[in-house]
Amino acid sequence: MDVGEAAVTTVPAFAAGLCDDAAVFPPGLAPLDVAVPAHRAHRSAPYAELVGPLILPASALDALDPLLPDANTGSGPRTGSGAAVPPLDLSITAPNGPCEAAKALARAAELPVDLRGLEVAVPAGMESDEFFRVLGTVDVPVYVEVPRDERRPSIIAAVAELGHRAKFRTGGVKPHLYPSPDELAAAIKAVVDGGVPFKATAGLHHPVRNTDPETGFHQHGFLNLLLATDAAAEGRPVDELSAILADRDAASIASRVAGLGEKRAAAARARFLSFGTCSITDPLNELAALGLLAPVLQETTR
Repeated sequence: MDVGEAAVTTVPAFAAGLCDDAAVFPPGLAPLDVAVPAHRAHRSAPYAELVGPLILPASALDALDPLLPDANTGSGPRTGSGAAVPPLDLSITAPNGPCEAAKALARAAELPVDLRGLEVAVPAGMESDEFFRVLGTVDVPVYVEVPRDERRPSIIAAVAELGHRAKFRTGGVKPHLYPSPDELAAAIKAVVDGGVPFKATAGLHHPVRNTDPETGFHQHGFLNLLLATDAAAEGRPVDELSAILADRDAASIASRVAGLGEKRAAAARARFLSFGTCSITDPLNELAALGLLAPVLQETTR
């Protein structure tokens, strides 16, 4: 059976929780008052198993407050009918470093949210010892954005020792923000070998590596990352991981993902936890087009 003909009836293991909702970030830039209800709709949709938390910058928390039900009454979140609604599932980014992260944690504690993660960048010039000393103890999962310089090995080693998670930036609004396949392969190999789970963010607009027709940027594919992670877990060398990341054959990539099987896909996803996307429906529809998700899930987004 061709992978495009496969009968897929639910969110498979490789896609569970794969897409963090980064709607407010470029290029989507959804207004907060649009992103919050849209996220709640995603989390109650038939494809909800694919959707991770809403990702917001620390700077958005004050504006988030009035958008949360009963945020000022203290009586607990309610719908218009009086039925309880769950707290907003949220992950916070602190691009300015651990001091901003501490303030964000304190502010989030005042809100009816389910804090699922804290994503913290390492400021320029800050070494590993200082960063983790200032960060201190945090009682939610911490994703440390690994810098693309000589500090990477020491940061990854400390993340592994402290039981945190890594975050890799895989793109952006300028070409130099996209790591090459060789660079990203080395980073994936380092965290997998170190036992550090990771997420990726920025530039992962499609399942398979491609060149954006408007910008000319060579963009990584999130399925390429998944397969490279699987290869790293199997002990394959960096050059093989790089070749997987550079592969633009969508049919081949989709077939290889479909062939992972539930156990191997789950093992890869235990290492590659998720990626941030400014659109939930785009990856959903593209995965359906590749035969990797049920059409019924695709149709719910139209």
